[in-house]
Amino acid sequence: MTEEQLEAIIRAGQMASTSSNVQAYSVIAVTEPSLKAKFAELSGNQSYIAQCPVFLVWCADLYRLKEVTKPYLQGASSYEDSTENFIVATVDVALAAQNAAIAAESMGLGIVYIGGIRNRISEVSELLGLPELVYPLFGMCLGYPSETSGQRPRLPMRAVLHRNRYDAEEAVEQVKVYDEVLSAYLRERTGGANAAPWSAIMAKRLAEPARLHMKEFLKSKGFLQR
Repeated sequence: MTEEQLEAIIRAGQMASTSSNVQAYSVIAVTEPSLKAKFAELSGNQSYIAQCPVFLVWCADLYRLKEVTKPYLQGASSYEDSTENFIVATVDVALAAQNAAIAAESMGLGIVYIGGIRNRISEVSELLGLPELVYPLFGMCLGYPSETSGQRPRLPMRAVLHRNRYDAEEAVEQVKVYDEVLSAYLRERTGGANAAPWSAIMAKRLAEPARLHMKEFLKSKGFLQR
């Protein structure tokens, strides 16, 4: 992929909605082979990272906001470390990244989100030189896909779209339908090796502690202070 494509993808990300125009995110494009290989290792040995031409690390960034507002605050209290601003920054990253993903796919590129960079997030942050109030939310591999696996089925719309108020009974009932659909999809894709229903897959996920270090890491970076 070209530098022009990369910049177009990032520009598309920048056009995403952002809370109060805060634009609380930064993106680090990693192209150095040795660095990509290290991130692949830190993310659970995910080969996509080492193989792709560009690995984007999407970061929630309140550092920039804190620094540039200092002259205007004139010593007044500042709340960049609040839970609300943490949410704002995290949502801003996700919106921008998905805009970028759609732009990349419109060019014939493929993307793979990598949440595994949070497995050893302190080491990732150190390698990237991230200051306080910046944390890496996820990575994104960019490149031309070697194969197309098709779209994994999603929950029925009636499980996620509610009318006027939340329908708790329907939300649960529709999962029974989805369990059968996903089971059939997995059975076909794996040649019968896997036919687990979605509910069982999610139960296994919830029963395994995952990245319990995140709370302390975020606090150490200056987030979630109030």
